[in-house]
Amino acid sequence: MGMDVAIATRIRMITEAGDGLSGPDLLGFALDHAVTETGGLGGMAHLRGTGARPLLLAAVHGLIRTVARDWEEVEPDGASAPARAMAQGAPVWAPTPGAGDGTGPALPAGSGLLAVPLITPEEVTGALSVLMVPAERPAPERWAAVEALAAWAAPRLRGDPPDRDQDRGRGRDQGRGRDQDQDRDQDQDRGRDRDQDQGQGQGQDPGQGQDPGRDGGRDRGGTRTLMADDQVSQALWHMSDAFFAVDSDWRVTFVNGEAERLLGTSRTTLGRTLWDAFARLRVDDAEPDLRSRYRRAAESGTPVGFEVRWPTDQRWYSMRLVPVPNGLTVYAADITASRAHEAERAAAERAAAERTARIGELTDALAQALTMRDVVNAIADRVLPPFGASGIVVQLIEGRVIRIAGAVGYPQPFLESIDGASIDDVSPVAEVYHTGAPAFVESVEEYTARYPAMAGRPAAAHKQAWAFLPLIVSGRNIGCSVVAFAEPRRLNAEERALLTALSGLMGQAIERARLYDIEHTRAKELQRGLLPRALPSLSSVTTAARYLPASEGIEVGGDWYDVIPLSGARVALVIGDVMGHGLSEAATMGRLRTAVNTLAELEFPPAELLTRLNDLVSDLGDNLYATCLYAVYDPARATCVFSSAGHPPPAVVRPGHPVRFAGGAPDPPLGAAQPPFETTEVSLEEGSLLVLYTDGLVESAARDIDRGMRHLASALSSATRAPGPGDARRDGDQRDGDQRDGDRGGNASLERLCDEVLAELLPEKQLTADDAALLIARTHALASDHIAAWPLSEGPIAAGEARDHVRDQLTHWELASLTPITELLVSELVANAIRHGKGPIGLRLLRGEGLICEVTDCSLTTPRIRHAAETDEGGRGLQLVSALSQRWGTRYTPTGKCIWTEQPLT
Repeated sequence: MGMDVAIATRIRMITEAGDGLSGPDLLGFALDHAVTETGGLGGMAHLRGTGARPLLLAAVHGLIRTVARDWEEVEPDGASAPARAMAQGAPVWAPTPGAGDGTGPALPAGSGLLAVPLITPEEVTGALSVLMVPAERPAPERWAAVEALAAWAAPRLRGDPPDRDQDRGRGRDQGRGRDQDQDRDQDQDRGRDRDQDQGQGQGQDPGQGQDPGRDGGRDRGGTRTLMADDQVSQALWHMSDAFFAVDSDWRVTFVNGEAERLLGTSRTTLGRTLWDAFARLRVDDAEPDLRSRYRRAAESGTPVGFEVRWPTDQRWYSMRLVPVPNGLTVYAADITASRAHEAERAAAERAAAERTARIGELTDALAQALTMRDVVNAIADRVLPPFGASGIVVQLIEGRVIRIAGAVGYPQPFLESIDGASIDDVSPVAEVYHTGAPAFVESVEEYTARYPAMAGRPAAAHKQAWAFLPLIVSGRNIGCSVVAFAEPRRLNAEERALLTALSGLMGQAIERARLYDIEHTRAKELQRGLLPRALPSLSSVTTAARYLPASEGIEVGGDWYDVIPLSGARVALVIGDVMGHGLSEAATMGRLRTAVNTLAELEFPPAELLTRLNDLVSDLGDNLYATCLYAVYDPARATCVFSSAGHPPPAVVRPGHPVRFAGGAPDPPLGAAQPPFETTEVSLEEGSLLVLYTDGLVESAARDIDRGMRHLASALSSATRAPGPGDARRDGDQRDGDQRDGDRGGNASLERLCDEVLAELLPEKQLTADDAALLIARTHALASDHIAAWPLSEGPIAAGEARDHVRDQLTHWELASLTPITELLVSELVANAIRHGKGPIGLRLLRGEGLICEVTDCSLTTPRIRHAAETDEGGRGLQLVSALSQRWGTRYTPTGKCIWTEQPLT
């Protein structure tokens, strides 16, 4: 068990005050203070007599005579608490002993007796007992206080064994004497009050005219109290803490020197009620609850402690109210200094907590920052406001040159003027770089004095104080972070230490962001290098595309798109996604894009093309998968045929119709699919939109693909509801220059549409874990008068019929200048079909960006160029076709094949 500091201090002062006592006085002194410290009702002390005689009552405190008489003798072998404490040599707590139960004489109901042995080095000489109410085990600190007093008194009692008759009489006399003394003191107090009132009424000092013998030798005109001649009173008088006592009528009976500072001198306080002193000092005005606290403590009979600010000196005191049988004692310790120290400690703890919180907030923000811009913004948001700074600039060292990596709160012209400065110049950044220590400049005058060559910089930057912090990473200084202030600013030691600590976090984050920016730039360059540099300009479709890399991580993705011109004014629209991220996936994407272009040149239909592409992916590895959607748009028929391997379906936007997604559930992805692939055909009237996209646009961890597709449909509906300047449908009379102007306008509107869709589905500040690709095509069907087709006879006359049809149609189209070459080309194609194919034979002319001639037959034989010798009469037809046309080729049709040529219109 232990005592708190206040109790231990009081016990020490009490024992020091009683050092000169011995015998009964010593025992009574110890007993009195044991009762006081525990808040007990009373107490008694027993000492062992000579021989085998019973324990004798040697001292009593606060017990009525009838109770004390029953305890004058206690059998040493009995069951009473004092006897057991002596027998066991340890404290004993006995609650509510009753008469006749073998535990000793009767005591008041609901009480308990704490008996502590008086132990000397030779033997147990007696017991010190305290009567307490209620009958609850005393608190550890009270228990310890009684033990301490018993341990102090016991050694001083050696050599004084009590005489039976003397001790018995002393016990009776003490019990009776104390009661008589209490009555006499009350009579004296009442007489003293009466005398004081009379003396004051006669204009005399309250101490004049009093008989020193009747008054006990008190000097009532000084600061001596009622017990000034008593050693205990002297000890209490010289206590460092304030101490005063009041009786049951709340009259002040004792004040020590420190208490006079609170209540006033004893001349004005003794004999008067405590409430008079409170009224005189206006205590109730400052602490209106103080009086009720005193009353509650007296009524409860339990010591009470609290802190209060005393109105007379505005100092803080820790008051302990201890009820005693005839009143209340008050201990008041001045804790102003300790409270101030505690306040300083609390302020320091708050500052440390705030500093820790700032470091934690900055750490969290920097951990989420990826790019240099993110890092600079995080530093500006978390560092500048707490310090009242107005700007920050991050400068990195590249070789021997200082580069601006990011800044907030600085004019752009100033940043441009200092970017690229040499590290060898005399400057604060160079100083910090070379020394590795921070530099703090408190004013413009100090800056100019230290760096005269740069005297104009403060005015240009609109700053007047600076903290130049080194950015050190793994022992390497990579640059300097400058925190600037708009007004002169002197940072204290704590602020400088905090900024220095934060600079370490900033250095790590800035270096990480710098490396991320470098790698991310390289990855984006690689990704974009694998995608089409520009989409072809075609008359059949107007296209626009976007690729958005993932914002999380630096690895490249596998999304790609392509627009491939085909024969017959048709166009292939392709979009795909290699699953995964990394250089391997990017390389695979490049291989697949090349393969699709090659297969498209061979004019394979969508389902067959995906079948061949699936074989290629399967050969690349077991764990490689990709999705792909391949669509072919035919402007002559205004239809689109597509097949999908695990790819989201295309969105179709027809003028005046709601957005819908074409096709059903896609086939499995490439690498896992089992051909054949399903083919879907949709009609696309003039001005329709075909929207191809990858899953990164519509799917994320927070949004499933179905909800994403609904979001895409809503975005397309909103964006197409307000047409742009180039969205107008081309009319049939648009030609050449007018058509190109319309295409440029249509392309501009599609670019706007791409931006709006991306902004809606992937906001700029939203982090994405997957890259996304978007390809939008607006279809342009060939006008009916730009298409001419004829069946041809089976036989040699077919060539002549073809030439006649060509001549008449070109004249109608006002392209007579192309007639000679076109007739020659048609003759060779028809002759080839007659000789190597089989009927029926057909001829079709298409007027688009160029003049297209198509000859069809029912043979699957693919023509190829032969290298005829000089003496051969034939075999030069296809060589002639290749020489006269811009390009030519063959494609399979559902009924056979088609040989085609294309010529420029001019």
